[in-house]
Amino acid sequence: MIALTDKATTKVAQLLTEEEAGLFLRVGVRAGGCAGFSYEMFFDSELDDSDVQQTYGSIKVVADSASAGLLDGASLDYHDGLGESGFKITNQKAQKSCGCGQSFC
Repeated sequence: MIALTDKATTKVAQLLTEEEAGLFLRVGVRAGGCAGFSYEMFFDSELDDSDVQQTYGSIKVVADSASAGLLDGASLDYHDGLGESGFKITNQKAQKSCGCGQSFC
């Protein structure tokens, strides 16, 4: 399952306070993109029996079982600076990524 850095946990918690109660962060891997797979992240309230869950402080992170295997060893970080801002996933299992950095294989 994906790990969240302290900065990512803080930012997700901040964003969740602006949303309705009972939501969690869903992270997934979907077929697509120019390199084969792409990531998706969104707030969700629907759980499936096969979902894998991990908690970081008050943040619940959920992935479907297929995505959880592809995200094992990956980390989610958040940057807020001039050169780089936003969430970034680093995945040790990714063999290569596309030129735009939005997909991997």
